[in-house]
Amino acid sequence: MTDHVQAANGAMGRPARMPRDQRRLQLLDVAGQVFADKGYHNAAMDDIAEAAGVSKPVLYQHFPSKLDLYLALVDRASEEIVDLVRAAIAGTTNNSERVSAALGSFYEFVAQAGKSFRFVFESDLIGDAQVSDRIWQAHRDLAEAIGQSIAHDTRMSPERARLLGISLVGLAQVGARYWVSELRDELSAHEASSLISTLAWRGIRGFPLAE
Repeated sequence: MTDHVQAANGAMGRPARMPRDQRRLQLLDVAGQVFADKGYHNAAMDDIAEAAGVSKPVLYQHFPSKLDLYLALVDRASEEIVDLVRAAIAGTTNNSERVSAALGSFYEFVAQAGKSFRFVFESDLIGDAQVSDRIWQAHRDLAEAIGQSIAHDTRMSPERARLLGISLVGLAQVGARYWVSELRDELSAHEASSLISTLAWRGIRGFPLAE
């Protein structure tokens, strides 16, 4: 049980008082666990309120519906992975190291926050327009971050660079999904990301640097 969940359970079974922002974060943490365990369709707001140690009215004060709560989780997970990849790219000027760092951060995200990863890339609400739009926006943001680096170094047009960026995102995403579901016990996150980084770098270095 997380500290946020524990903090929700006060004396005599009553929820402890929290500042609004802290309560929202606590509810998101708990909802993430419930959705990951049960999936969106099988999870009920009753389940989330009970797990958080709050009443349903308190839960609805923060999130008017189960979909609003789920979308908030998708947004948080999307922002996290995009921020990690952007920081990895900005952390070095060596392009080989950039590829390795970006893919390494992706696999680190999957390894340490697998539940969040599923919210972004394996949602059982993928057919819902609001969810699919947010997930696609995360893809676009990642492609833009990678594409900007490619365009800067090669003087390639932004459109071509974004296409390469989104292709590298696809490589990372599908590989990570396969690794976490099939190979996690055989390969560490570092080993897996190193393999995919080598594959990606051997392709991307074929585009010469601009003078």
